[in-house]
Amino acid sequence: MTIDVEDYFQVSAFAPHIARAEWDTRECRVERNIDTILEMLDQHQTKATFFTLGWVAERYPQLVRDIVAQGHELASHGYAHQRASDQTPDTFLEDVRVAKNMLEDLSGQAVIGYRAPSFSIGKSNLWAYDTLLEAGYRYSSSVYPIAHDHYGMPDSPRFSYEVRPGLIEIPITTVRLFERNFPSSGGGYFRLLPYPVSRWLIRRVNSRDQQAGMFYFHPWEIDPGQPRIAGISAKTRFRHYVNIAHTQARLKRLLTDFSWGRVDDLFLKHDHCQTSHT
Repeated sequence: MTIDVEDYFQVSAFAPHIARAEWDTRECRVERNIDTILEMLDQHQTKATFFTLGWVAERYPQLVRDIVAQGHELASHGYAHQRASDQTPDTFLEDVRVAKNMLEDLSGQAVIGYRAPSFSIGKSNLWAYDTLLEAGYRYSSSVYPIAHDHYGMPDSPRFSYEVRPGLIEIPITTVRLFERNFPSSGGGYFRLLPYPVSRWLIRRVNSRDQQAGMFYFHPWEIDPGQPRIAGISAKTRFRHYVNIAHTQARLKRLLTDFSWGRVDDLFLKHDHCQTSHT
């Protein structure tokens, strides 16, 4: 179970409408949403991994300390929510190093995991894995092996694999149907699909593939009261807001129907990765 710790105004799809320079002027709601998530996880006796933006951690250090104090894994989402594919190797290295150092200083714990904003590691920037190794990370969860207009590498392995010696990639989980990968584990798809469909998809991965699922969501996805962003396209509006009022209830069902854990506990303590150096 993973949470990408970012606020509603930091979503990549909103970037044309909200400049990074405006972020400090926006109403921040991430603290209250993380408090709600931590309470929900505690009620279901579930530990999770929080891929946290350095920008958020810098402004809300108590949020970071609360995550760690409750036994969850703290991981990196970079500092400024910039797509890895939009950066040079040098700027990417600076971003992931700053975020890692900041999170470690605030938590007093090693940060070994990274998730690229918008799953933005793909065929055009596989050098990012070398950079992550250089920065001291041990795993990445930056690939969604589906076809999508904003991200995706559909021909990449569906389950965890060693992408460099000492570094594994743990993709977001998909279901293989009709010789195609279908999303099954979080984000807008979880909000769009009826909950029984999502449950069936995850169970199929557990039973048919004999694999653990990598699920993700964002704090803003449980916050129907968030400010609406003006001027966005109908497609962006639908993707961001669809069924947002029902997400928390669905997550509670998900936490009841399946057993979940931290990424480092479930994937790094077992030698079940494929080998695929590119």
